Amino acid sequence: MHSSITTLTLNPAIDRTVTIPGFTAGAVNRVERVSDRAGGKGINVAAMLAAHGFKVAAMGFLGRDNLVPFTALFAASGIEDRCLRLQGQTRVGIKVVDPVSHETTDINFPGLAPSAWDLTSLREQLAGLSGGWCVIAGSLPPAVGPGVYRELIALLKANGVRTVLDSSGEALREALFAAPDIVKPNTHELSAHLGRPMSTEREVIAGARELLAGGVKLVVVSRGADGACFVTTEEVIVARPPAVTVHSTVGAGDAMVAGVVAAQILDLSLGECARLSTSYALAVLTRTESGCDLGTASKAFLGQVEITACS
Repeated sequence: MHSSITTLTLNPAIDRTVTIPGFTAGAVNRVERVSDRAGGKGINVAAMLAAHGFKVAAMGFLGRDNLVPFTALFAASGIEDRCLRLQGQTRVGIKVVDPVSHETTDINFPGLAPSAWDLTSLREQLAGLSGGWCVIAGSLPPAVGPGVYRELIALLKANGVRTVLDSSGEALREALFAAPDIVKPNTHELSAHLGRPMSTEREVIAGARELLAGGVKLVVVSRGADGACFVTTEEVIVARPPAVTVHSTVGAGDAMVAGVVAAQILDLSLGECARLSTSYALAVLTRTESGCDLGTASKAFLGQVEITACS
């Protein structure tokens, strides 16, 4: 299967997952196991798409001093590596996973700060894209202004590239002025953006419709165990996952983004988009080790996702 998909990760990370049963803040904690994985939201999206047979290129910034996890992932997954190299190290994000409470604690370090020259090189790269999809995902690196996603989305749209945005805070607020085709906030991010709580399904759908008013075509709001709302101007679909044992939430939202993009490439209905992207997320949530086949796992969940059309 082939398609024209690019992911853009300006602030990638090496995800160091530290498993500590019964993790307690302010106490001595003993590590059961540790693993490193190339991460960053766009990198995760690219890996999930590649696992499902899509041709995808990864763009963004990587530090030269700790490239190995990324180059190994790209080689193993068949991801085209178009990332620009910067001096120094890609940041390490520590995720403390407690299998007893099923909670994940994130400790995120600041990333590399790209120079004006680096950003110019990136713009030139993006200007060479035409058609297809570009997923812009994650936080911004230090010293990069909050308007950069807005600028890059406008650049891509001018070349006929359709855009998916998964970010938060000021980066999301600014980017919405450029009207990306698809945005995927979670409930917390949407609540922060709109300045009010999003505790009910009805409130989430109303909030999503506010983003549509700015020109976004599809808003996907992930709600954790409650599933996700998929909202366009024509229809609203709610996807509810089956009850599962969650091993880690790391990358589940990114998997959902990958599923949404896959659904666009496959020209699926909104209901089938909701089903597919939720199954992608479930495969990651229930993953017990890095070697499992995510493609096979997500297929097993397809029939278990409950899809409801709402008014």
